[in-house]
Amino acid sequence: IELLSEELRALKTEFEAREAALAEAGDRHLRLQAEFENFRRRGLKERQEALQYGHQNLVKDLLSTVDNLERAIEHSEQNVAADLRSLLQGVDLVRRELLAALGKHGVSVIEAKGLAFDPALHEALVQIPDGSVPPGTVLQILQKGYQLHDRMLRPARVMVARAPGKDDAVAGKKTGSE
Repeated sequence: IELLSEELRALKTEFEAREAALAEAGDRHLRLQAEFENFRRRGLKERQEALQYGHQNLVKDLLSTVDNLERAIEHSEQNVAADLRSLLQGVDLVRRELLAALGKHGVSVIEAKGLAFDPALHEALVQIPDGSVPPGTVLQILQKGYQLHDRMLRPARVMVARAPGKDDAVAGKKTGSE
């Protein structure tokens, strides 16, 4: 009986230890679950704020450009007889300031003129026969293209050279004789 009583005490001690470990594991589980839920809520809130306010720095940088445009308009209204050249200089200054602000935030103009046509960067609107440059060379930019870091915002819309053909020579003779 004494042996059974000792074995029973040992089993009871082991049971209590396992019960405490189970309670501790349950408590850890609850804390981890609450921590995960807080992490999820915080991440959702940060994503919403980034979506709503992520462009805040760009907007701040553009405000001085808006101020300069307003000054240029006010100056031209006050001086109706003002020199057109000074107005154009003011507008050009604002354009450069705007491009600088955009550049500060990773926006860059896509180079195109004189380069080989690249469908990843350019959108060909017109092909013109031109034997003075290799076929596929960008002759003229119709609308500038822009990138944000390495992501395309808008392709450059361009005129591209193509090799002159027989039809171009015939068309040239017809228009020249008429």
